[in-house]
Amino acid sequence: MRNPKKLERAAAIQRGLTPVENSNAMLPPGSHPLLARPVPAGFPSPADDYIEGCISLDDYLVRHKEATFFLKVAGDSMRGLGIFDGDLLVVDRALQAVHESVVIAVLDHEFTVKQLLHTPTGYVLHAANPAYPDIVIRPEQELTIWGVVRWAIHRVSV
Repeated sequence: MRNPKKLERAAAIQRGLTPVENSNAMLPPGSHPLLARPVPAGFPSPADDYIEGCISLDDYLVRHKEATFFLKVAGDSMRGLGIFDGDLLVVDRALQAVHESVVIAVLDHEFTVKQLLHTPTGYVLHAANPAYPDIVIRPEQELTIWGVVRWAIHRVSV
């Protein structure tokens, strides 16, 4: 009788998948294994022991290399959008901010991360935390959009 685990392994290799135990030796520098099956966030599913390919976090997170910067968040004014104190933001200066973009704004020479809102009367920097007021931009204020936040990276466990 044939071993079903060995048959499954042979079929996966034939489909171009790599067994997990052989994966790290074959990865390009700066790449990490990408498992073949997405992890369910609902009901549990049997784990896959095969890798679909590799993923470079630079390729995944960075669209415009020369215009991308990483900034660390200080404060909790954006927690309603999943941005927390200590998070690492991936900011792209090549992107054009649009209504509801999360941006790094420079307001009167000070940096802040907020959601940019276009209103009939002008711009508002919206804090995604009710403990902080929105900032309605007055005509005498100097507002520059420094970059658009593409990703917020935060730790989920200690």
